[in-house]
Amino acid sequence: MLEAQAHQQLKALLRLEGETRWPHHLTLSRLVARSLRRGDQTLVRLAAGSDPSWLLGLLVPLALHEGPVALLVSPALRQRLLQVEWPRLETVGLRLPCWEGPRAPASARLWLLQPDELVQAWRDGALGERQLLVPEGERFEAGLRQALGVVIETAHWELLRRSLPGTAASLLELHERLSRRLLARPCGPLQQLPIAADEEAPLRQLLSLLGPLPDPWPLWLASSGDGWTSWACINPTLLQWQWHRQPLEPLAQLPGLLHRRGLVLVGPAAELPAPGHGLAPQVELSLSDPPLLDPLPLFAPQGQALPNAPHYPAHLLDQCRRLVLGQAGLTVVLLDDEGLRLSLTSGLAAEFGSRVGHQLTAPDSNGVICCSWGWWLEHQQRLPLPCQSPCRARRSPAATGLGPAGARGAGTLGGPAPAAARLIRPPYPVCRRPQHSSMGEAKRRAEQGLPPRPKTSKPAAAPSRPKDTSPRIAPWLPLTRNQGERFVQITTRGAWIGIGALVIFWVTVRFIGPAAGWWTLADG
Repeated sequence: MLEAQAHQQLKALLRLEGETRWPHHLTLSRLVARSLRRGDQTLVRLAAGSDPSWLLGLLVPLALHEGPVALLVSPALRQRLLQVEWPRLETVGLRLPCWEGPRAPASARLWLLQPDELVQAWRDGALGERQLLVPEGERFEAGLRQALGVVIETAHWELLRRSLPGTAASLLELHERLSRRLLARPCGPLQQLPIAADEEAPLRQLLSLLGPLPDPWPLWLASSGDGWTSWACINPTLLQWQWHRQPLEPLAQLPGLLHRRGLVLVGPAAELPAPGHGLAPQVELSLSDPPLLDPLPLFAPQGQALPNAPHYPAHLLDQCRRLVLGQAGLTVVLLDDEGLRLSLTSGLAAEFGSRVGHQLTAPDSNGVICCSWGWWLEHQQRLPLPCQSPCRARRSPAATGLGPAGARGAGTLGGPAPAAARLIRPPYPVCRRPQHSSMGEAKRRAEQGLPPRPKTSKPAAAPSRPKDTSPRIAPWLPLTRNQGERFVQITTRGAWIGIGALVIFWVTVRFIGPAAGWWTLADG
């Protein structure tokens, strides 16, 4: 059976590498092999921030399976598969031939697809009976939504006018009317504005009566109904705007894509799409780490403001300022609202200077990173472990899925309590790493059979010279900006001293020496 073969091959590979960083390799390989053999749908929920080595459990049964499979990958995951995972499989004699590009022959075993290529292959009927593997289930719907989206730019309006010269005046009037409405509104820091259905109705009625339309107008005309949303990205400098239109539920716009098709969907628990529109998994399993026995230390501010309150940004800044003040380690602030995040970053930078950065991958040892949840998931492997993580989350993954840093503590500010903090009563906590242990804490740990908390060493005495916390000139160069400025000042002063010495030497040789009779000039 495929399950047994995958089990044996994966055990041999893990034994050869001699390291197991993820404890569920064999379970995942049996689930994937069973789904590939039976052609059913399997939903595997992982803990957020799981070690990427879990891909072996997905690829080993895929290399042993003989049927046609389509693997949906992003460019970053595709690069990892080709450069890291494929060579690991070859060490045990497993070869996985794959086909890339928008088209593949029916005999190709594995077809690597991006979301836009998957949509085009489904529309062309090229998928056939292929099973679908999605190792990035948290990006499945977002990728399909972006692939189905339509973007109308200024050049597309000009192309439409040239294609339909008889209606050029009407199209120009509609474009100018819509532009005046959009450019007259305040667009906020995101430079985006919603477009209501009644605002686009005149253009939709006009285009529905005309003949063939140039791309992408037929797609825009077909994307009608309540299942779609429209917005404009404004460029106030050039007084131009882009028209974006995307579906709210992309699977509803692709009927039949998942109907009676084998599917393996792997991703974080709360980020996977809900069943429906052909997604009806026969097997659902959660492969997550065991729950923490020691509750996370949380900080709950008094008089917590609601997120929609007008004074909430000031309250958020004040609470984050309190947490960052005096913190010797790295602080990560998770905030998905881009406008609020940029405002918070500016406020913290005005208070703490260059140690605050927005989505910065080279922070100081006591730096503060303000980032979104998606950015943190993508870059957390390259960042040091944070000592505290103030969060404002709408969903629990932003509070509990800090990956390796999750063991240090996590919490939310302005959102529901995370799963790791269900015993904490306040609904709006913010985590802070504990600095010392109390007698009550020691007694509680003894009753639960836990080892005593290690004592933290006293901080070293502060040096007489203030610490240089300015950012580096380049991440690979151990030279800060303050040190660079001091170097320029020293070299400039040395240059002026050299110039002055050269002038004195020339005056002495030219005038003082001959006048005193010390020497005679050759050109005299």
